[in-house]
Amino acid sequence: MTEQNFFIFGAGYSGKAFARQRPEGVGIAGTTRSAEKVAGLEAVGIEPFVFDGHLTPEIRAKLAATTHLVVSAGPGDDGDPVLNAAREAVIHGMPQLRWIGYLSTVGVYGDHGGAWIDETATCRPKPGRSSMRLSAEQAWHELGEQIARPVAILRLSGIYGPGRNAFVNLENGTAKRLVKQDQVFNRIHVQDISGALWFLAEGDYGGVFNVTDDEPAPPQDVVAYAADKMGVAPPPEIPFETAQLSPMARSFYGENKRVANTAIKALGYAFSMPDYRKALDSMWAHGTWRGEGEGDRRSPIRQG
Repeated sequence: MTEQNFFIFGAGYSGKAFARQRPEGVGIAGTTRSAEKVAGLEAVGIEPFVFDGHLTPEIRAKLAATTHLVVSAGPGDDGDPVLNAAREAVIHGMPQLRWIGYLSTVGVYGDHGGAWIDETATCRPKPGRSSMRLSAEQAWHELGEQIARPVAILRLSGIYGPGRNAFVNLENGTAKRLVKQDQVFNRIHVQDISGALWFLAEGDYGGVFNVTDDEPAPPQDVVAYAADKMGVAPPPEIPFETAQLSPMARSFYGENKRVANTAIKALGYAFSMPDYRKALDSMWAHGTWRGEGEGDRRSPIRQG
């Protein structure tokens, strides 16, 4: 096997899952913003580096030997932090680089009134985070063209998995069943994020890929299914119109679409968790649903 060395900018929840699925002999390094999280990276076999928006000599040296670059750090008001810090290093300081993967979001599509869309759909993101994501996607695509390397843009739907799911929310009392007529969301189990990354990297595939499940579903249905699995009563339904929500959460419910994963399936990738029922069944049966307890509770998708 040709030597493979991966470097992940933003090795958080998805990056750790990716590392756990590594083939033997593949090197993985990654960054965190906090020294307190270094041990968590080491625990899953990621060589850790602290990245505060500036490249240290140690990071530059590791990038020089990197064959595959994964970017999971989101953009901010100043743009993409990795491009801001590492653009010249990617162009001139990574002679072994073969492939780039950028983790984005299906939020770049904006609202499509509940219609089915795929990678050919028009992107019309709201101003703010999703708009910045689309700009970052374009910047990475242009950089890939400049250096003649494939760039895979993975547009992810709401992430869940061990430690981040409806079982956990039911157990800790944060699960809600908000009901908005005809509202659906796609989801993606973290195992399929890592699976898709490995698949695309191994094939040196570039392009835009929706990494999302097969079944957009109302969020209240997911909570009810998990409650039934646990043998507990589901929380009462709350009409969206009367719910007390943060502006972020209310904005989240302002977009409605059914996202198809056409492009990556056309290449031959088979999703291991194609719908929320199979994923919840698997986590419950294997006792993995509690995970490491490290889920990010900030996103409103967690309630589904």
